[in-house]
Amino acid sequence: MVTLLDLEIAHLARVMGASMIGDLAGPILPGAYWRGRLHQLLDAQHLTNAQLRSLDSLLLQLDELEAQVSHGIALRTAVSVG
Repeated sequence: MVTLLDLEIAHLARVMGASMIGDLAGPILPGAYWRGRLHQLLDAQHLTNAQLRSLDSLLLQLDELEAQVSHGIALRTAVSVG
């Protein structure tokens, strides 16, 4: 049975990456927003092991996306200055 929590996790998995990649101006929503959403779900009662694993995986993806975004910002700054 799919729960509201499962749907929320699936939604975050779909949109978080695209939002973090954003456009030339940077992320549409910052990593802090997504981290807050994920931690809200982690605070929920009675998470299943599968839900915990999914949320953990999304947190790891977010770490990678934030690193890519900050690296991209550093590259854009270096290119515009140079």
